[in-house]
Amino acid sequence: MKKIYLHIVVLYLGILTAHAQIQPQSVHADASNYQSRKLKMEEVNIVSSYYNQNGNNSAVTGGIGTEKLSDLANTFDLQLSNYGKFGKKNTFLFEVGIDHYTSASSDKIDPNTISSASSADTRIYPSLNWTRSNEKTGNSFGFTGSFSTEFDYQSIGAGFNLTRLSKDKNTQFDFKLQAFLDTWTVILPVELRTGNAKGHDEYGSSPRNSFSASFSLSQVLTDKLQALLIVEPAYQKGLLATKYQRDYFIDGSLRAENLPNKRYKLPIALRLNYFLSDNVVLRSFYRYYMDDWGIRAHTAEIEVPIKLNSFFSISPFYRYSEQTGVDYFAPYGQHNPTANYYTSDYDLSSLNSNFYGAGLHFSPPKGVFGWQRLNTLELRYGHYTRSTKLTSNVISLNLKFK
Repeated sequence: MKKIYLHIVVLYLGILTAHAQIQPQSVHADASNYQSRKLKMEEVNIVSSYYNQNGNNSAVTGGIGTEKLSDLANTFDLQLSNYGKFGKKNTFLFEVGIDHYTSASSDKIDPNTISSASSADTRIYPSLNWTRSNEKTGNSFGFTGSFSTEFDYQSIGAGFNLTRLSKDKNTQFDFKLQAFLDTWTVILPVELRTGNAKGHDEYGSSPRNSFSASFSLSQVLTDKLQALLIVEPAYQKGLLATKYQRDYFIDGSLRAENLPNKRYKLPIALRLNYFLSDNVVLRSFYRYYMDDWGIRAHTAEIEVPIKLNSFFSISPFYRYSEQTGVDYFAPYGQHNPTANYYTSDYDLSSLNSNFYGAGLHFSPPKGVFGWQRLNTLELRYGHYTRSTKLTSNVISLNLKFK
């Protein structure tokens, strides 16, 4: 129910990620080359963010009406490690997230109620990753398991990751596989429901499975220039339409959104990092996206981290995106009654958008506010606008403990 929100957060987290060349840490051993096999806490991250948006093209009411939404998201991750019998490092990353959102448009699924169950919801999503690495070579592999639940869906996820470095550590290849097996509750607009059942029991359910791969190749080109190429094919099958979203036709009829039950996606991206000086880095990013529903999209981004002193930096960023809409989109009341597939979701329309803001990074040698364990504090803000008149703001706080 928060597709717009999730889209912005993906953009935001993409900006937060620094794709610098990964250099493996040396193995810390004593004279006997002994490695402790006890679990050691390496890092703890606590991230809180607040997001709000407004617009007038709600898909729940057929492409018109309020898109007002707010979301408070909190994630906690704990990274532990130890060494196995042969000196290989095991890293365990446990993460749990809790989001709570309110959505005015979702409350229009059944406008006869004072507040429908979907007007506010809480999403909980824990995950666990295990990675085994060879710190001498930098090579590693690992597995991830995840779970997510909220009012209208549950999801089980699994993943595999592999990293290989060249002998000179200047070339790195990463490979990832992910699968998400979702079960959606089929909620219809109140006008299209049948039967006398009330509450959650009146809804059926339908599966939606998503599979994706990621191939990335990073290369140190010069002392100052690094490049990263990413290809991420994906495939979805199952209920891909959001059935509580209405569509209105030129003959005045009303139906629930209907979309194909398969979708292929292919994003291709290139990132270049140029170290202009010891204190300034230019991070550029370009992404091309295509799918078999008709979307063609271009995204370009630049971020410029500026190191003001040894422990404080500021990172302004700007991202521009544009896309063509899916073949099945039409505004309110303009769908053809003979169409097999139809949507009035403006996330799937032709549009362009701007996203800009800045981050502050504070990492003093004696710890934040003199607390040695609190290694880093990062505050980021972003403002998003798009041609459909939707606007949003997101602010996040990241605390890192070591």
